[in-house]
Amino acid sequence: MAIKTVHCCAHTFQLHYTLLHPTQSNTLVVLHGWGSSQAIMQRAFGAHLPQYRHIYIDLPGFGKSPNEVPLTTAEYAEIVRTFLARMDVVPQVVMGHSFGGKVATLLAPPCLVLLSSAGIRVPKPLKVRTKIALFKALKPFGIARLRRLFVSSDAREMNAGMYQTFKNVVDEDFSEHFAAFAGRGLCFWGRADTATPLWTGAQINKLLGNSRLIPMEGDHFFFLHHAGEIARTIEQECLPTDSQSEPGDNA
Repeated sequence: MAIKTVHCCAHTFQLHYTLLHPTQSNTLVVLHGWGSSQAIMQRAFGAHLPQYRHIYIDLPGFGKSPNEVPLTTAEYAEIVRTFLARMDVVPQVVMGHSFGGKVATLLAPPCLVLLSSAGIRVPKPLKVRTKIALFKALKPFGIARLRRLFVSSDAREMNAGMYQTFKNVVDEDFSEHFAAFAGRGLCFWGRADTATPLWTGAQINKLLGNSRLIPMEGDHFFFLHHAGEIARTIEQECLPTDSQSEPGDNA
């Protein structure tokens, strides 16, 4: 694991990352989901796709990359874009899981690989809606200091900056960004996913246009059990032809 300092969005970030197969000319960037880290993504895909240079990044506020300032999804994308520029890399494939899928979409790579991406609003269960309504009703009476009793487990232990970041990104409708994407898309989805249900994958796949939806058995982390199959599909559909990227084009 290495560290790179990135100056972006009026702040300085220390990004921890891992680089595999550094001599390969084609690059795969892998972005984790909310509350996760590069470690789980590397565990899934590190042994696959040896024909790519792999870059696994801990996004600010996750894993070993600290963050205390509020960010938006667009700012996350700009931070990653700045990081890649510092690495002197233009990736052929960007893969993103859940929240990382939204960031990956904004990076607009030639081949976008989404793993149960966020970005389509999913109606909240009644229990969650009731907790939100109760918190808002009690907030004027000073109950806000008991926020951790009301917020989701995703947000409970966050510092103030990351909690604001969570509020910035959690309910975004990314439909127009998916529709604006002009490259090749591959949408892998867990059939039993309840965080980003399969129907949201079908909607994203339709919005992307030049894309394919590939449902797989499993939940939100289905890719841990299907990394080999996902890698083979990327090999078949995302490797550039001789007329596209040559060694040195992106250096």
